[in-house]
Amino acid sequence: MKRFIHLLTNSYNTLRSQHPIVNSLLLGTVLARAASSMSMPFLAIYLSKTTSMSAVMIGFVIGAGSLAGMFGGFIGGALSDRFGRRIIMMTALFGWVLAFIGFSVFKTPLIIMLLNMVNGLCRSFYEPVSQALMADLTPKERRFQMFSLRYLAINIGVAIGPLLGAYFGMRSGTTPFLITGIIYFIYAVVLYGLLLSFGIKQIEGDKKPKVTIAATWRVVRQDVTLRYYLIGGIIGAIGYSQMTVTLSQYVNNSVTDGVALFAWLMTVNAIVVVAFQIPLTKWAEKRAPLVAISVGNILFALGDLGFAFSWNAITFLLSMAVFTLGEVLNFPSSNLLVDELAPDEMRGVYYGAQSFNSLGFFLGPWVGGMLLLYFGGGTLFTVMAVITVMSTSLYKIGLRRVERG
Repeated sequence: MKRFIHLLTNSYNTLRSQHPIVNSLLLGTVLARAASSMSMPFLAIYLSKTTSMSAVMIGFVIGAGSLAGMFGGFIGGALSDRFGRRIIMMTALFGWVLAFIGFSVFKTPLIIMLLNMVNGLCRSFYEPVSQALMADLTPKERRFQMFSLRYLAINIGVAIGPLLGAYFGMRSGTTPFLITGIIYFIYAVVLYGLLLSFGIKQIEGDKKPKVTIAATWRVVRQDVTLRYYLIGGIIGAIGYSQMTVTLSQYVNNSVTDGVALFAWLMTVNAIVVVAFQIPLTKWAEKRAPLVAISVGNILFALGDLGFAFSWNAITFLLSMAVFTLGEVLNFPSSNLLVDELAPDEMRGVYYGAQSFNSLGFFLGPWVGGMLLLYFGGGTLFTVMAVITVMSTSLYKIGLRRVERG
């Protein structure tokens, strides 16, 4: 207990020592993720109940958002390095407002797919740009802690959102989307004011990089190490994407009151992150990022195998807890590998290039939907366990190239 209190105190001191903009983005991340997780994890169930789409088609519609995100992050990171973080973040946030209000209004599958592509595009603009801004304002030796706190903020929001989504969704399938749009609008207005009051223009004015889209593409083509990291991330994303798309359909069809159980699975996912983020971050800080990624992928695989052979709510919940421990180790460490590789003046480009991982989030629901439809959940999650472990080797090859110079 004393050790846990000590870790909490250290985290509090870390927050106090960070730039106010970083803390503002962390707080906004909690609110924004609570809003989006109130609606988006239930999109697959919503479509299966209100349309005649098959599991494969639902996977394609949802995956289209990630496909748009793959190109968007690549472009958005470069634009943020050239035109400033503030402009790109605000564009993404107000685009989100329109997308979620659209989800609450339109019911046509094609329009929903287009709106989800806008959603993916906005996420791919906002996520790498906000990460780049936070890294700009954080000393290099404290960036792993910052990435971990950001991931913790994400999951505090995710712990709240799914339960609210299940509550509102039982009364109206469109209400969570409308509430999400409203929250994003409030967040965008407040964040804009904070960025101006804390002097973001002066911060951006200190740097005048001349980054073009062509230069960004050359980085991806020429930086072989980055390509290995990206391929590893794509393979890992194929496995991870099953958690919020095919898992929801699998649970909904496997147990009584599957929607409520899936909401609890999402909440357990977030609670485990909140509970274990601090101690696992301390453990990972003392080890190389590749070690944390490797252990994280093993835990991902064990969680997938648990899903494959679960027979009731308890086993699903335990499997999610194991799966989530893999998240805690994997995501901050993979961000740190890219941060260590990126030159300061092209940090937005490198973070934006990570959006190529979205190719895995596009392929994953589609492939997972076919496996679920034709072979069942047991085969689906067993295959994904194998795929996830395979991604470790790509990170290892990339890191060896860095070590050889």
